[in-house]
Amino acid sequence: MSGTRAPRTAIIDIGSNSIRLVVYQGPARLPAILFNEKVMAGLGRGLAATGAIDPGALAKARIALARFASLAREMGVSTLRTVATAAVRDAANGQDLIDSATALGLEVELLSGEQEAMGAGLGVLSAIPDADGIVGDLGGGSLELVRIRDGDVEDRVSFPLGVLRIPALRERGGKTFERHVGRLIDEAGWDGRGRGLPFYLVGGSWRALARLDMALADYPLPIIHHYELTPIDILRLSRTIPHLSKPRLREIKGLSTSRAATLGDATALLSVLLKHLGSSTTVVSAYGLREGLLYGALDARTRQQDPLIVAAREEGRLLGRFPEHGDLLESWIAPLFAGESATDERLRHAACLLADVGWRANPEFRAERGVEIALHGNWVGIDAVGRAMLAQALHTSLGGGLDVPASLSELATPAQLKLATGWGLAIRLGQRLSGGLAGPLERTGLRLDASTLGLVMDEADGGFYGEAVERRHAALANALGRTPVRLTRSGSE
Repeated sequence: MSGTRAPRTAIIDIGSNSIRLVVYQGPARLPAILFNEKVMAGLGRGLAATGAIDPGALAKARIALARFASLAREMGVSTLRTVATAAVRDAANGQDLIDSATALGLEVELLSGEQEAMGAGLGVLSAIPDADGIVGDLGGGSLELVRIRDGDVEDRVSFPLGVLRIPALRERGGKTFERHVGRLIDEAGWDGRGRGLPFYLVGGSWRALARLDMALADYPLPIIHHYELTPIDILRLSRTIPHLSKPRLREIKGLSTSRAATLGDATALLSVLLKHLGSSTTVVSAYGLREGLLYGALDARTRQQDPLIVAAREEGRLLGRFPEHGDLLESWIAPLFAGESATDERLRHAACLLADVGWRANPEFRAERGVEIALHGNWVGIDAVGRAMLAQALHTSLGGGLDVPASLSELATPAQLKLATGWGLAIRLGQRLSGGLAGPLERTGLRLDASTLGLVMDEADGGFYGEAVERRHAALANALGRTPVRLTRSGSE
């Protein structure tokens, strides 16, 4: 069985705050995460004061690396990269940890600050292909800033401003910390470089900050990726965090104790950065260095693939009955939605690829299953509005009718959800007409004019137009404000 299995790749990321093993399997453009584990070793803690990794942190790191090396072997990983960043790079005894890793059979790549920055920038582009702004990757030992635009990484710089270094800087009091960060930004030539552009947040501490804001705002979608924080939000958080008790922080799902401890410092740094860079808002990216390393190894053609469509096609292949049916459905219903924006077109395509994912569920819960997959799936290249529209389309196509699940109306406008409902009704008609087969879709078509919605078919295929098809044809036509008609190649009926 292992001979037919898709290859597994893995990355061991030795960061200044955590050490993590991630194992991937699936399409090269967007492989699924098969396994993910981290150990908060804190290699960078105390580094600024002593210049060395603490012996206790070093021992913890060695245990983690031994486990991760064993897991990678047992999982049959074909390609394993082990990378180390600021703490190992800067510590006087960093080589001791590299030697320990080498003894375990791990070949450590010691990344420079510029390589870290490049990886972070590519990681954001992997998940948000149209990103245009500044990436800020906040680790334990360093901060990388990267200018990304038109699918490429431009200027990049690294600063010794990781969350494990910030407390010592802030202890000096007054405006010392702000002046220090501002001076670093100015001397590097980055002052004002983000004027009017979004600032993309990478790193566990900034993701934790977003998670806190989501909890405090009672945000209806618990997905960090593509969550936005405005400068006003960040100012509010900076005033709120000092007053949050430890019990209150422990109530927040997904917020670890170690990350909670860095919230104040991460917010302080972010506030200063936005002021000096001039960025208009912030956007959280779930992807960073590790994903950037994978993306950077791809050929140009594979990089150009749409990550949402690649992931939706793979999910449809795994969970659906008819792997090729999604792309056929998309082509079949496309004539009804001519003139849509490119954004809506790709969401409609994704909905078609995922249209069959609920078939194994209890019939009473298929629509609910579709909403769950759309809202909470591990998608990238899609924001909260897109998830809501995708969920509405699947809800309708899987039998949920014209109803709008409550959470969706909090994320998208009525007009957007109405459009997605139309996609769902069209998908539902195509699925019923074809029975999941390619032939009926290839030989029939939809024709929309000012007053009618025609279903065009050969006379020989007339038998496909049964009662269930007629009902779904009428439901779609009614939603589009048209009269349903059945057309043959030779005329109208």
